[in-house]
Amino acid sequence: MRKEKEAFGFLTLFTALAVLCESRLVKVPAGPLVRVEGQSVSIRCDVSDYEGPPEQDFEWSLMLSSDSSIPLISTFDQTYTDSSMKDRVRSGDISIKKLADDAVELTINKVRASDSTVYRCSTPSTDSSVKGNYFADVELKVIGDSLNVTSAISKKTVSEGESLNLQCNISRAYTAHTSLSVTWAIRKGSSTLEELLTFGPEDVMKVGQAFAQRYADGELIVQLSGGGSYGLILKGVKPKDQGVYVCTGREWTRQPGGGKGWQNILERSEEMGNVQVTPLAQSLVVSLEKNVTLSVEDTLNLTCSVAANGLLSLGMEVIWLVKGISSSDSQRVLLHVGRDGQVLSGSELVAMSRVQPGFYRLLIPKVQPSDSGLYSCQIKCWLPQGSGGWYQAAEKTSDPIQVLVTQLEPDFKVGLTAPKIPEFTDDPTELLCVVTNLVNMPDGSLGVTWSYANMPEDASKDITTIATIDQLGVLVPGVTYQQQLGNGNIAVTRSGLTTFKLQLLQTQDKDMGLYYCSVAAWTRGRQGEWNKAKEIKSNSVKIQWSSKTPLLSVAAEKVREASTSGSPFEMSCQMTSQNIQNPSYSVLIRYEEMAGGKTRKVLSLSADSVLQLEEGVVPSRADGVALEKTGPLEYRFRLNSAQVSDRGFYFCDVTAWTRDQSNTWKSGVSAKSNKIQLNFTDTGPVFNVSIFSDSSQIMPGDTVKMECIMSVYGATSNTGEVAYDVDWFQSPALALENGAVPLISMDHWGVVKKSRGNESEQCSIQRTDRDTFVLHLYHVQDRDIGEYYCTAKLWHFSPDTRLWREGQKITSGPVYLSINLPLWDSMKNPVLYGLAAALLVGLLSIVLGLITSRCCFSRNPMHTPRSKLMELEMD
Repeated sequence: MRKEKEAFGFLTLFTALAVLCESRLVKVPAGPLVRVEGQSVSIRCDVSDYEGPPEQDFEWSLMLSSDSSIPLISTFDQTYTDSSMKDRVRSGDISIKKLADDAVELTINKVRASDSTVYRCSTPSTDSSVKGNYFADVELKVIGDSLNVTSAISKKTVSEGESLNLQCNISRAYTAHTSLSVTWAIRKGSSTLEELLTFGPEDVMKVGQAFAQRYADGELIVQLSGGGSYGLILKGVKPKDQGVYVCTGREWTRQPGGGKGWQNILERSEEMGNVQVTPLAQSLVVSLEKNVTLSVEDTLNLTCSVAANGLLSLGMEVIWLVKGISSSDSQRVLLHVGRDGQVLSGSELVAMSRVQPGFYRLLIPKVQPSDSGLYSCQIKCWLPQGSGGWYQAAEKTSDPIQVLVTQLEPDFKVGLTAPKIPEFTDDPTELLCVVTNLVNMPDGSLGVTWSYANMPEDASKDITTIATIDQLGVLVPGVTYQQQLGNGNIAVTRSGLTTFKLQLLQTQDKDMGLYYCSVAAWTRGRQGEWNKAKEIKSNSVKIQWSSKTPLLSVAAEKVREASTSGSPFEMSCQMTSQNIQNPSYSVLIRYEEMAGGKTRKVLSLSADSVLQLEEGVVPSRADGVALEKTGPLEYRFRLNSAQVSDRGFYFCDVTAWTRDQSNTWKSGVSAKSNKIQLNFTDTGPVFNVSIFSDSSQIMPGDTVKMECIMSVYGATSNTGEVAYDVDWFQSPALALENGAVPLISMDHWGVVKKSRGNESEQCSIQRTDRDTFVLHLYHVQDRDIGEYYCTAKLWHFSPDTRLWREGQKITSGPVYLSINLPLWDSMKNPVLYGLAAALLVGLLSIVLGLITSRCCFSRNPMHTPRSKLMELEMD
């Protein structure tokens, strides 16, 4: 064995080198080949990596020396054999067999001692150039035969389940350092030997792969009686054990070099005999009664008869099978009852009973047309096996009988119409499939299959399924149309029992072709399953139209000319379209400062009428521009207060939009209008100022309101382009020339200031709008009487420089404020104040006189009279 492994290793290496070199390679087994005299030998020869025809020829020859050979046999030349070998070749002792186009096998049925030599396999060249090897040699050694094998068998005919005793006796001339092995094998028919069990060398037990489980179950037992006697007992024989049993004895020796493996040097096989196993299936007979015809609602009664040897000891498994009458129907299990009587599968409506041993009755009440079919009874017989379990020993199915349940077939007609056919691309298509004259289907349902085919009509191979609505109303999309059905572009619906509708919401050019509908009638079976009773295909409907190119044109027209800065400008855009179905338009107003210059977007109106300011409009001017739809195909752009920076060219950029099946806008053709110029002479803003009082005569303590109102020409104040510095004055007319100080003021930033010394005055200023400033005087007195006026300085914002620019200052006309005072009311307070003061002074004078007289003129004893001279001095 070791030599053979080394030889095969060398052969593998040689093969790999040859493949890498991509040259012809002739291979034979690695030698030497050792055989026993009288045995057969087969030598295989293969060739690979060759050129030419696939089938190659071979020649075998005997090499007497390196340059001397004897032709042995050839695959293509009958005269190739040497005369000394012709008898053996003619008798078949030496033969050659083609295994494949590139393989051949040389066989010597009984080798002789003289056959020991080198054998060469050659292949004639079919290559375009010489490369590789064209022959290979192998050495054959023939040794003497001393091995003797005899066999015996207990009986050659056994029944399934019995035991079989296989006896094998092996003798040989003793040879040192050798060992024996015995192999039991079976040959079934013309197949090769299948190994049961091998014992040896050195008492090693090896079980064949197919018998490993049976050995583990105790069905293979080895008996060693000694003296070269080997026995094998095969328990529980099965039909598959039938065949020719062979006993093979082999003599083994250690591999060269002291290896642990064994190498077979001598082998002999002996046929023990052909064992016939009588299977249980031979005695098993299963039959059913004759064909049955029933009407709807009748009861089906079938009896299955079973006959077999040892019937009572068998485990019976009963299966009732049914197949539809149509050849395309598959067979199914109606009822399955195990050997223990337990129902393994089946319907509650189906029942089976065992009438007596070997008789099984099937009952199906109230049969329906779906119960029609070919019924058969299948019996599985089980026998016990060595492991304590069971195995199936026989199986047989009765011949089918036909059960026919009669009922009238559904009948109907199918018509296909097209209520809507597209005239343009994206138009809707609607097809109606209507079933009429429906009869004989009281408990059924209809399903429909929609199909499409390319034109012409005879191109049946191009028919594609669009979708199917089955008998349950479930929509099953076709493979090609899954996406269109999923996004809603194609709708398949059902209206009632007999009307089906196919809608293409936006028909495309690729949808042009032929359309069909096929309607199937379905009826329910006993198990609730649906069975197709009939199917009818409708006539075809052709969907086709002439594609037209969509056209769109836009014309712009000046509606109102802006002659000066601040005046309005209007422009209209009128569309004209062709071959566009139900369009909506988006309009974009574009601006060019110079014709052909850089374009800037101003204002846009979407297909959904959403107005949007573009980059060409500052947010502060949002109220000063407008774009609105004034007619089905007309839009008007308005610039309320044209400024110097607005001068240039304006035009309309229009796009037509249509909605797709998901109600999403889809853009189409676009067009631009002619350009309209906006131009005027810039004179700058001009304004005036006026004053107004709500009352010129009031009562003391009242509140007075005065308004200072500005009017601007050449610019629009409410757009934020002008502002004012406002001062209020109370002064005589000449005070302006004398540098009068304002009573109160507000600058163009909104900061309020009062004049120094006048902070406590009860007055305020309020801006009610951009052009109106109101002065409030609270609790007026007579000092507030006089003329009032306001001054205003204009500030103008320049869009070009983005700066405020100072303008002229204008003074309003005066307004006079007077207070109504009655005469008594005007003099009452002074008179009262005077009388009170006089009375107080008189009282004080009287009191002072009394005090003086008492103190200065009283008679005091200590008083010394003075002389007249002293009095005069004092005076």
